Amino acid sequence: MAVYKQPKSKYWWYKFTWNGEPIRKSTKQANKRVAEQMQAAHRTSLAKGEVGIRDRKPVPTLRDFAENDFLPFARSTFAAKPKTLAYYENGVSRLLDSERLASERLDAITSDKVAEFITTRQRATGKRGGLLQVASLNRELQVLRRMFHLAQEWGRVERALPSVKMLPGEKHRERVLTAAEEDLYFSGASTDAMAQYADAALLRDVATILLDCGLRPEECFRMRTENVTDGALEIQYGKTANARRRIPMTPRVAATLNMRLSKANGSAWVFPAQTKSGHIEPSSLHKQHVKAIMEGTRIFKELSKRDDVQLVPFELYTLRHHLPHALGTAHGPLDAGIPRWASGYEHHEALCSSPRADHSRGDGSSGSGKGWAYFWAYRPTIRSRDNAGPSSKYLTLLWLSGAPGVTRTPDLLVRSQWPLYYQQLTAVANSC
Repeated sequence: MAVYKQPKSKYWWYKFTWNGEPIRKSTKQANKRVAEQMQAAHRTSLAKGEVGIRDRKPVPTLRDFAENDFLPFARSTFAAKPKTLAYYENGVSRLLDSERLASERLDAITSDKVAEFITTRQRATGKRGGLLQVASLNRELQVLRRMFHLAQEWGRVERALPSVKMLPGEKHRERVLTAAEEDLYFSGASTDAMAQYADAALLRDVATILLDCGLRPEECFRMRTENVTDGALEIQYGKTANARRRIPMTPRVAATLNMRLSKANGSAWVFPAQTKSGHIEPSSLHKQHVKAIMEGTRIFKELSKRDDVQLVPFELYTLRHHLPHALGTAHGPLDAGIPRWASGYEHHEALCSSPRADHSRGDGSSGSGKGWAYFWAYRPTIRSRDNAGPSSKYLTLLWLSGAPGVTRTPDLLVRSQWPLYYQQLTAVANSC
């Protein structure tokens, strides 16, 4: 029997056997011809499944994928990292603002359509009134690239999506303050002008920790009392997997934190504040930071007796970039040949403990061992006093294991930590 009606029913049913199993279903149709077509469609569907044939799933638009798949994934994955979540949500919002891009099916988005989006965004106005910065646009493109990767991984598309390339010309935070700039900044942060703020010493204390320990600002802001132990800072988590580390404290950082902990009044945070998180945030220091730079400029003008000078503004994060500019501004002869170093990350190998397989040791062996670090130093050729010419210098590559004498840290060894390691480094340098 192909199709039939149940007693007292106006709808047609169909019934057939498939692989020995009876299949019966109502079509909810009063038209016999339509009911027969539905039965045929059901049999065809079963046949396709038996031989591994599947109907192609409809490919979602960028908007549908973002709202139904990507954002729920980001909100569940990064619930404990509000800044990361805000980064993804902001990127998605900017992408969906482009109706032309948002309404396209994922597999219909080509490189030229991405280029069109880039061109439109380049004409947009940034937060500070000028044209959108390359860095801001690249962050949006990174979100799009992540969405493409997940769409392919989750099977939402059946073909490879175009690669999303970052734009050149992005400005990185590579500035390093000179010793004079540091002095002006800390002098500005210690003037009577800071008395207008509830905690006049807050900026100075935070800046000291960032400078001496190389912390990221957010790592300092959310430091708990239990993170300060045995003369060191225990950073349990952060921006990357390598953020987990133990950092020895300099004497002035130890004194600063002892004072802060003595005033904690039972708070779990080293720097508590009336914020949603319970600790200080970037907004807690913004006005003080701006005021410190203004005060530093005022002091600079007074000392130089000039009106055309200033302490050039910088972000608080810049304090983390510091590396030692000398093995001994106050430590003896080696100072003559070791200039201030540029900072960090991948800009220069300067006591960064991430292993680098693309370099080699002094003996020519591979540099891929875990825990090894590099230290580039200028070693002077000492000349007699009657030689008026400057001393010649040559580069020496010293092969060290992490920070000398302490547990390896994936962070930078900053200038103010030299008193902790000076003897070990001097001995290695003199042996070259």
